[in-house]
Amino acid sequence: MSAATPPAPTPPPAPAPTPAPVTGWGRTAPTAAARLLRPRTYEEAAAAVLAGGARGSIARGLGRAYGDAAQNAGGSVLDMTGLDRIRTIDAEAGVVVCEAGVSLHRLMEVLLPLGWFVPVTPGTRYVTVGGAIGADIHGKNHHGSGAFSRHVRALDLLTADGTVRTLKPSDELFEATAGGMGLTGVILAAELQFHPVQTSWMTVDTERARDLDDLMARLSATDHRYRYSVAWIDLLARGVRTGRAVLTRGDHAPLDALQGRARRTPLRFKAPQLPSAPTYFPEGLLTRPSVSAFNEVWYRKAPKHRTGELQPISTFFHPLDGVPHWNRIYGRGGFVQYQFVVGHGREEALRRVVRRIAHRGCPSFLAVLKRFGEADPGWLSFPLPGWTLALDIPARLPGLGGFLDELDEEVAGAGGRVYLAKDARVRPEVLEGMYPRLPEFRALRRKLDPEGVFVSDLSRRLNL
Repeated sequence: MSAATPPAPTPPPAPAPTPAPVTGWGRTAPTAAARLLRPRTYEEAAAAVLAGGARGSIARGLGRAYGDAAQNAGGSVLDMTGLDRIRTIDAEAGVVVCEAGVSLHRLMEVLLPLGWFVPVTPGTRYVTVGGAIGADIHGKNHHGSGAFSRHVRALDLLTADGTVRTLKPSDELFEATAGGMGLTGVILAAELQFHPVQTSWMTVDTERARDLDDLMARLSATDHRYRYSVAWIDLLARGVRTGRAVLTRGDHAPLDALQGRARRTPLRFKAPQLPSAPTYFPEGLLTRPSVSAFNEVWYRKAPKHRTGELQPISTFFHPLDGVPHWNRIYGRGGFVQYQFVVGHGREEALRRVVRRIAHRGCPSFLAVLKRFGEADPGWLSFPLPGWTLALDIPARLPGLGGFLDELDEEVAGAGGRVYLAKDARVRPEVLEGMYPRLPEFRALRRKLDPEGVFVSDLSRRLNL
């Protein structure tokens, strides 16, 4: 008789995953995910979602959401930058199929030399396609082109049961996903329609507005002439100068506007890179006096009226991308980017908010005002026809939380809303009145995801 085979030794238990610190671009509400996973295929993404555990999962792109939308304390976070393949390009029609982890920067590198530009870009090109759809990003051209989801022809969505659905813009789930902050599922890929261009340059007009009323009058009267429009606004100016601004508008430059080397390589895309902001930035540098001095210089150096200036695409759209980790300049306390929109006919509410910010002395040198066009179909998409103001504020400014709560009330009372992709502090009871389709969104989530597979710090805080 042969000797019995000894039992195989019991393998040691797998080590517990090391908690991974995760934060938004504003660095104001960091939490730790129990697992940070980076799927590279649909199958790996599905397996990660199905094994997400009691705290669920949320997808994350390049981390440019300012608040807590792409965080999941104690749960799983899926780093989607592993799905970064451009699958097909129709160079004749400008239609691209790519995975959700592809960045707008990469799409510009590939598509601009072929004569195509992304249909919508925010103030940074370091945003993934999945993040662009999940936040339904907008840009300087919303008054004419709408938000990003309007240019999505189809998308693949991984739902809570592990299946992949291909959605079209007419589908209810597509509309819930556009602006849904990743809470309907994991966006895996998308088919996008690009915009044709002749060059990688912009023709830019710049002018100064003496106050907020002058600025709004100029925007209302002539925005329709431009594809892109934005105004830097001085939110520390008071009295007759309240809301003074520098208005910058433009369009893609035609080939015949270029000369010399630029004409020989009209579609060349090169993004300048400056040294990274230091890891440690001293607190207290962004005070009201220092920012007020910066704003004064910035306003006065701008031309009173200049037309036809040629600027590279990267300069016009993404000046801050040239400084890696620029968010560090606010110090270890981070910063809040507060963005809201109020509708046409509610201009007095905008005036009151601007006056209150100026009176409060919020040291913001990154403040922009734009006009939005028609509302987008996404149930939680941010834009509505009217005026949107965005400003950065150091998070450690004394009394900031209470002050922003007051602004929330002002905005909600005027029928406006705050932008979820930039939020880490709004109260859930105020949010209820800002997004009228929120009950439908919650009902759809309960139907598709009864076990709460997809969850984030944002969704817990706001009961989304």
